[in-house]
Amino acid sequence: MTHTVSAERLARIDRLMQTRYLDTGKLPCAVTLVEHKGKVVHHSALGRMDVERERPVREDTIFRIYSMTKPLTSLAFMMLVEEGAVALEDPVHRFIPSWRDLSVFEAGFLETFRTRRTTRPMRIIDLLRHTSGLTYGFQQRTNVDAAYRKQGLGELGGPVPLDAMIEGLAKMPLEFSPGDAWNYSVSTDVIGYLVGKLSGMPFERFLRERILDPLRMHDTDFHVPETKAARLASCYRFTPTAPLHLVDDAQSSSYLQPPVFVSGAGGLVSTMADYLRFCRMLLNGGSLDGVRLVSPKTLELMTANHLPGGKDLTELSVSLFSEATYAGVGFGLGFAVTLDPARTLLPGTAGDFSWGGMASTYFWVDPREELIVIFMTQLMPSAQYPLRRELRTLVYSAFE
Repeated sequence: MTHTVSAERLARIDRLMQTRYLDTGKLPCAVTLVEHKGKVVHHSALGRMDVERERPVREDTIFRIYSMTKPLTSLAFMMLVEEGAVALEDPVHRFIPSWRDLSVFEAGFLETFRTRRTTRPMRIIDLLRHTSGLTYGFQQRTNVDAAYRKQGLGELGGPVPLDAMIEGLAKMPLEFSPGDAWNYSVSTDVIGYLVGKLSGMPFERFLRERILDPLRMHDTDFHVPETKAARLASCYRFTPTAPLHLVDDAQSSSYLQPPVFVSGAGGLVSTMADYLRFCRMLLNGGSLDGVRLVSPKTLELMTANHLPGGKDLTELSVSLFSEATYAGVGFGLGFAVTLDPARTLLPGTAGDFSWGGMASTYFWVDPREELIVIFMTQLMPSAQYPLRRELRTLVYSAFE
């Protein structure tokens, strides 16, 4: 069935954002774009990119997209898969020899870990779908998380470079044997490292030359140059005493300098216009404006559910945090994938795919409905408010 979209109903998005989140001081800004069948049917920019200086958000504002970096890094890797440089079933230790004898945590602390052998080697697909057994230090769930924090492994803005992170992970036990569970982790940072190793060029250069420049995503990078610094938004964190607590001032942000740790999992900044071009390429089966990055079949593979046994995230996840937590949602190669809208208790389409970032940015692509939705703001943590649920409800409620 072919649907149209009501502009009047889409206007509910702005009313909700303004009254529920901006007027009440819960969000600094809200930038929303809805594209349906190749036409932008809703685009609004509300609030301030810098609350302290009362600077209004603009259409060309630069945002920290954090984990919305992951789909770009995963796509970069799949370009190398298409070229035959690597296969999804390859063991990771083929490319990182020091990982050959990774073990699984049983007990103890950093200096006294007791471990056991994995039931099978970690494979490339485990990294792409987060079933590797790796973790994030900020999870604060286990002694392995604590060891990551102590060593600074995978810390955005931290002093540990990507190569040193890989060396550090070789000495860390896994949370579980690869394939046994799902845990949000530094896996996509490892994918970025492998892109550099397999391509023979720094990961950030590969991303620029093979994806960002061909798609004309000129404002997307791992730092903001001086010529664009005035367009960078400030970033905030919710606290009980200050719902908009400034944590990264745009005028003194670490993003104004190239990072020591180039994170393929969460290091990029971008704009609404740039990320829309990336989503248009995804919706168009891997090409945009005559430039093909991957084949339609590769994208089909990436946006299928790859969780073992066809399970969803709630059935396989041991993670305390994720950018997707609903029943009825699986995980592909860099994206969450809707399996059953009825189980999510949200409107949507089986096969739509999405991801978000820790400053509450979010996107989803619905191929069946030819729909792209992108939301940008700068508030951590992303789970503080039900923004994503509300956006999905409001957008699909505008269909006629």
